Amino acid sequence: MNKYLEQLIELSSIDKSIDGFEPRVQKIEKSLKISLEKESKIKSNIKIFEEEIKESELKKGKNEIHLSELSDKLQELSKKSSIVKTAKEVKALQLEEEIAKEQCDFANEEIERLDSYIESRNKSIEEEQAKLEVISQEVETIRDSISEELAAIEKEREAVYEHKQKLLPQIDQKILTFYEKIRKWAGNTAVAPVRKQACYGCFMRLNDKVYASVLKQEDIVTCPHCGRILYKETQENE
Repeated sequence: MNKYLEQLIELSSIDKSIDGFEPRVQKIEKSLKISLEKESKIKSNIKIFEEEIKESELKKGKNEIHLSELSDKLQELSKKSSIVKTAKEVKALQLEEEIAKEQCDFANEEIERLDSYIESRNKSIEEEQAKLEVISQEVETIRDSISEELAAIEKEREAVYEHKQKLLPQIDQKILTFYEKIRKWAGNTAVAPVRKQACYGCFMRLNDKVYASVLKQEDIVTCPHCGRILYKETQENE
């Protein structure tokens, strides 16, 4: 195989590895991101429930004050009923007393409803806190786990970069410039294998003359259709 072609195949493989590190990192961090979003959602739910409880307790307090005022009013009406003289006054007091009692009933019902609501929300908070404890432990476990994985990837990345830095000075500058020019638009397919007499960069069939040149691997051959650098895989040669 042509020396420069062999170097370009190796360089292309290194560049593919380098470009593959970021997706690997993102994939690893994805599980942490999902767990953090779950944790945030649970915390948000707890905060909402707490605010709802606070609002309900304020309403309950207002109803209790109103109930106390109504109780005082009923006591006053009871005292007045013993000193009224006319039937008209008695009827007016009775009507006022009935209205006050209805308001007392409504206030008591509202207090009971609010107590039930507060109890349900407290129960929901307990459930969410139990979930939060589980998810928080999960987050810490994932953090510890991916920390090791990310460190391993970083170590691997450094080794690949070091390999590339050793290889670059060995490649002819003109050939390297040619490769980089193709790589700008072809990315990691700048150097493409030939399989079944087709360029596996653009998947177009090669004519017999170009295919024969690729098989010899004596020179750097480019695809007449897309311009990628071609090479024949060892497995297919066999």
